[in-house]
Amino acid sequence: MPSMLEKLERLATEVAALHSKLILLVGAPRTGKTALLVAFGKRAKTEPMNVGSELGRRLAAIPRKQRHLQTNALLRDLADQHASGDLLLLDNIEILFDRSLQLDPLDLLKRHAHAKGVVAVWPGELHGDTRTGRLTYADIGHPEHRDYALTNLIPFEIQ
Repeated sequence: MPSMLEKLERLATEVAALHSKLILLVGAPRTGKTALLVAFGKRAKTEPMNVGSELGRRLAAIPRKQRHLQTNALLRDLADQHASGDLLLLDNIEILFDRSLQLDPLDLLKRHAHAKGVVAVWPGELHGDTRTGRLTYADIGHPEHRDYALTNLIPFEIQ
């Protein structure tokens, strides 16, 4: 039986021809999403970008009221620096859900995935199956709550 890493590698090869090359690693906390991303990165000879750390460091130098105006450009620059060829690996993306940044995190990831393959650890949950389910982040009522249909998404579920 193929390992999770082998399944992810095969999926990444298959989506390379698609318009959106975004794979989201989805699973409960402590199921090994980050470990799988790191192992995948080693095989692909690239390291995952810690979005929270990298973007947070850049945003800290910008006045709070101006941050939402510069976040997209900062993330694009960071992605260009961290991408290896046609592949970008992203972890710790929770900062993208910060309401003060006025972003749609999933839309932002999709836009990056038009130019190159993106494999990102999804910090929320998958409800239902990988074809008709929904992706969520935070609980209903939480200011950062998001709920997305799986339309044009490729979730890679880790159990």
